[in-house]
Amino acid sequence: MNIAIIGYGRMGKEIEQIALNRGHKVLLKIDEDNVSTVNKDDFKNVDVAIEFTVPESAFSNINLCYKYNIPVVSGTTGWLNKFDIIIDKCKKENQTFFYASNYSIGVNLFFKLNENLAKLMNNFSDYNVEVEETHHTEKVDTPSGTAITIADSLIQNIARKNKWIEENENSTNSIAVKSYREGNVFGNHKIIYESEFDKIMIEHDAKSRKGFALGAVLAAEFIANKKGYYTMNDLLKF
Repeated sequence: MNIAIIGYGRMGKEIEQIALNRGHKVLLKIDEDNVSTVNKDDFKNVDVAIEFTVPESAFSNINLCYKYNIPVVSGTTGWLNKFDIIIDKCKKENQTFFYASNYSIGVNLFFKLNENLAKLMNNFSDYNVEVEETHHTEKVDTPSGTAITIADSLIQNIARKNKWIEENENSTNSIAVKSYREGNVFGNHKIIYESEFDKIMIEHDAKSRKGFALGAVLAAEFIANKKGYYTMNDLLKF
C-alpha cells in the first residue's frame, strides 16, 4: 500500500516507521513547509493518506484529500466543530474517511470498558463521576479528544449527567473533566467514581506513541478499498 503522511512531526515519523515495518511505502510527506504547493501529481499512486496535524489545519487537510479522491485517516483532535461538514461531504461525494480521537487498541478497549461500567453505575446515584487526563506539555487542545470521547460516553449512559465541564468540581448533572500538562506524558486517562464510602477507578496509561501509530496504520489498511465513513468500532468489530 502506498501512503501519504500529512503532518510529519513525532507522530508522523512513528506512523512512517510502523508503515514501513508492515511492508508499505510512504510516497508523500506533507507538512507546513510544503502543503501550499501540493498538487494532483503529488498524490499520483497514493492509496491512502494518514493525517495527524493540528486543529487549525485538519479541516483543510481532509478536504485536500477529498479533492483528489484519496481515502483519509485522521487522528487530529480539537477541530470537531466542523466534523459534521466533513461527514456530510464524505457521503455526498462518495469519499472515504476514518476518524478516531485515539487510535490505540488499548484505549478503544478502555472506551468499551467505560461504556459498560457507566451502564452499571447508572443505577447507583451515590457515586459521582469525573474524568482526569494528563498529556505532555506540547499537546495543543484541552481537554484531550480522548477525554471528550470518554465524557460523552458517560453522558450517554448515566441518566443523571447531561454535560461535561472543564472545572474541578462536579455538579449534580455535570461531569468534571480535569486536564494536566506535564513533561513527556504520552497520554493518561482516568475515570473515577466516588461515593461517601469508597472509590472506583479505571485507568489507561500509554507507554509510547507506537500504539497510536499502529492503530492509524491498521485503519489505513482497513479503508484501502472502501467508501464511506468508518471508526474504530468498525475496525475492531465492536
